[in-house]
Amino acid sequence: MRAIRLHQPGSANNYVYEEAPDPAAGPGEVLVRVRAVALNHLEAWAAKAAPGAPYDRPRILGADVAGIVEACGAGVTNVSAGDEVMLHPGVSCGLCASCLDGADNLCARYHLLGQGRDGGLAELVAVPAANAFAKPANLSFEEAASVPLVFTTALHMILTRAQLRFGETVLVNAAGSGVGVAAIQVAKLHGARVIASAGSDAKLDRARELGADAVVNYTTGDLAEETRKLTGGRGADMAVENVGATIFEQSVRALARNGRLVTCGATAGNDATINVTRFFLSQQTIFGSFMGTKAELLRYVPYLADGRLRPVVDTVFPLADAAKAVQRLLRREQFGKIVLVP
Repeated sequence: MRAIRLHQPGSANNYVYEEAPDPAAGPGEVLVRVRAVALNHLEAWAAKAAPGAPYDRPRILGADVAGIVEACGAGVTNVSAGDEVMLHPGVSCGLCASCLDGADNLCARYHLLGQGRDGGLAELVAVPAANAFAKPANLSFEEAASVPLVFTTALHMILTRAQLRFGETVLVNAAGSGVGVAAIQVAKLHGARVIASAGSDAKLDRARELGADAVVNYTTGDLAEETRKLTGGRGADMAVENVGATIFEQSVRALARNGRLVTCGATAGNDATINVTRFFLSQQTIFGSFMGTKAELLRYVPYLADGRLRPVVDTVFPLADAAKAVQRLLRREQFGKIVLVP
């Protein structure tokens, strides 16, 4: 098969389109012919990593996949050859206490496609059968590949970790990111007033089209001050954060008393500070959130099928142009998901 393999981190140009061995479906696994694969910051971080960083190589990244089942290993009963599927990106052991409790994202052996095993930047990918879900018929393969990681993440952040209540105000940062696009929709679906923030007015216009009630450009104004103006001085009940660095501190300041911030990433930097006194006097809470469970995504597939939730595809590249696609991601030019097709 043809695949994009990363032999050395440190540059988007190190994503090489070349021949790679065909994977095979082992017992309990399915082999999927990839029809579309969406990028995430995992691919950007690999391109930004130090060239000498320890790295399993050559690596096939790509956690967000949609395609057609090519073959099934022994014991597979949930899908058949020829089925159109999208893949949950998180792989777990299925046997530990966390997995059996339905919290597979807490499994000690949890990893994403493209990390512990080869991912979907290829013509073929082999995954556990439990990761294969029926693709909603109304979604193209490109749209379906834009769903799994970001919608799973947004659902887990907003509903499971920070436990949104109807009528609350939610601040969604990085509204043009995959998680931001999903978070706006999830929050609106559950009765929230959404304030979307981004670094460009063009992205904020798109956020309004998705349902955001108000917007803040955090490069031209203070995020906390603008959020308070939009809430009559009260602040947001929840902040959905994946930017990190200085935006993290502004997001905490943007919270109301007893507000909570939920974070799943730090694309702009790991180091952040907060005013601890203000934080405890306001009785605020910070939640860490990592991915989400297979069940969380499965419960919301009907909302994708009937259009109440919809993926947003930014651009589509041929698989061979992965380096160009990753460069677009690194420049933060996208609104929604960047997708590659073999």
